[in-house]
Amino acid sequence: MALGDSFTEGVGDWEPRLPNGVRGWADRVAKQLSKLDPSWQYANLALRSRRLDSIVEEQIDAAIAMNPTVVSFYAGGNDILELRQDMGSFLDRYEAAVDRLAACGAQVLLFTGFDIPVHPALAPFKYRNWKFNERVRLIAAKHPEAITLVDYWSWQIYKDHRMWDVDKLHMNRAGHRYMAIRILEILGARHQLVFEPLGESTRMGPVQAVRRDVEWLAQWVLPMFGRRLRGVTLGDELEPRWAVPMYPAKGMKKQFRARQKARAELRNSRSG
Repeated sequence: MALGDSFTEGVGDWEPRLPNGVRGWADRVAKQLSKLDPSWQYANLALRSRRLDSIVEEQIDAAIAMNPTVVSFYAGGNDILELRQDMGSFLDRYEAAVDRLAACGAQVLLFTGFDIPVHPALAPFKYRNWKFNERVRLIAAKHPEAITLVDYWSWQIYKDHRMWDVDKLHMNRAGHRYMAIRILEILGARHQLVFEPLGESTRMGPVQAVRRDVEWLAQWVLPMFGRRLRGVTLGDELEPRWAVPMYPAKGMKKQFRARQKARAELRNSRSG
């Protein structure tokens, strides 16, 4: 069972043959676990741009009702980027959400947030990320039997820009694959995933670097804050990728095609 925002939905690991056009580390983990046990089921309720309160309202009760054995919970990245955010109140609500999950009997995977190298324009938000990570570690220590901490913050390989998508906020395919491998290792599960070397990194001059940053601010950062001011998100027109438990062993792409076909037939029957 996977809960959260774009990190868990899989944004950055683009795959048009899967729901919402992404795959992500959670799908990769689920696929490997299903190879060990074909009866293993998987649901992913995460949606891009979701803030903590929406995740709590839309996902936690639904997840608990499915009686999961393992739950991944990553929330807070979008809240940290709010221009006006009461971190004390936010962290208290985050802890209350985790307490509910820890009490449901499942093994809970809890994540710190990575200290992304950012443009100076976003530097003030780094302090919030440090405070968030500090609280996450305290919460994990409070529930040693129920919570497994995924200390994403400490994984130095993510300092390499080749692990990130062009928006610099989401992992790319390499980043998601590496995340899946590490989580499978944390779970003690055998797997067949291999992380391919990134190869040589290309250098760019100062003029190229400035031009790239200007383009990044114009194409990604300003539109993101513009959407926030308008009260819209990239996930408004989307639905959870796997809202109903499914069997990854039966083929994710195959099941998505069948779902699309069934919906098309339903639309045709209604219009006819």
